[in-house]
Amino acid sequence: MPQKASVSIAQSYPVSCSSSISQAAVPVLGLSVWPYGLFPPALSRSRRQESSPHLPAPKDVMIHSYNFHSLLRWSPVKVDGGLVLYTVHFKTAAFKQWDEMNCTRITQTECSFPMSFKQRRWTVVLRVRAELGQAISDWVETDPFVAERNTTIGPPKVNSVTASSDSLLIRVTPPFGFEKGESLQYHVSYWENASTTEKEAKMRSTLFKIENLKESTLYCFSIQVEFMSSLDLQLLGLQSNPVCYRTEISEATRAGYIILVFILVLIFVNLVAVGLLLLWRHHKTIKYWSHPPLEIPSHFEEYLRDPSMPDLEVLNNYAKEDEPNDSVSIVAYGEGSQAWGSSDGQAHSHSISSDSEVT
Repeated sequence: MPQKASVSIAQSYPVSCSSSISQAAVPVLGLSVWPYGLFPPALSRSRRQESSPHLPAPKDVMIHSYNFHSLLRWSPVKVDGGLVLYTVHFKTAAFKQWDEMNCTRITQTECSFPMSFKQRRWTVVLRVRAELGQAISDWVETDPFVAERNTTIGPPKVNSVTASSDSLLIRVTPPFGFEKGESLQYHVSYWENASTTEKEAKMRSTLFKIENLKESTLYCFSIQVEFMSSLDLQLLGLQSNPVCYRTEISEATRAGYIILVFILVLIFVNLVAVGLLLLWRHHKTIKYWSHPPLEIPSHFEEYLRDPSMPDLEVLNNYAKEDEPNDSVSIVAYGEGSQAWGSSDGQAHSHSISSDSEVT
């Protein structure tokens, strides 16, 4: 446990150590000598390094914490002559002695919090420095950090949404597990997609329902988590991205649509039947009006009115010159004739060309 580790550290440091450590060690132990020497090896080595050449201190030292997973980050120190290493220490408000946190002489520019920091209400301060051979930098400390106050809470994960005609049933997964004395509350904001009016509901269960919705309407919602501890501490998390679902059509509305479609089909069939009946009864009238009466071409009509017009004669002459003609013979029998060439019968034969008039 961190408390035991801090106590053992306090007992390991002599009173004659650096001022910041000795002031914390004296009230706890009241010791003035170290059993195995004046300084423990780690502290004596630290004091010797403080007189070594100076390195630039790390910059942008910040604690990043998301859903109670915390780590310390800083910008790398850029120097010539070798690989810069980093060492991180921590202390708590209860035990004000610096201790290592498994990040000693590392090359990375971040250090995760150890599992011993499981108490979310502890106040923790961290410090980091750069090292290159015998050269070291100044320590850079962070502001006091309390996880249940300073962590960033992410949105929950939406597992499933079941839509009905008047509600949305939503199942979520919390962003992290909560401990005894802690609880989570879900703030659900929802609105119609075509409206700007927003409503809010607060739920404590991971399965909840948004009710009194309109049917066949697109609704959008977003969720954020509120963390509450036994010390009446409340921490509101990040809002999730909006997601949208459409409510179902109710059974009554669906039945109404079916009846309406049936009536429209029935009306259409009746109209088609009436149209076919009218077409059959008045087909002669329709045929008369659909075929206009024949008209004699104008040049024939002029000829019939005045047969002496020379136009047809010109056409006849033109036809005689260019078109081939066939001969036609017309034979007429007199009364009482019996056969061709009979003596008492009179037979007359007259041959005309196809371009002459036959009377």
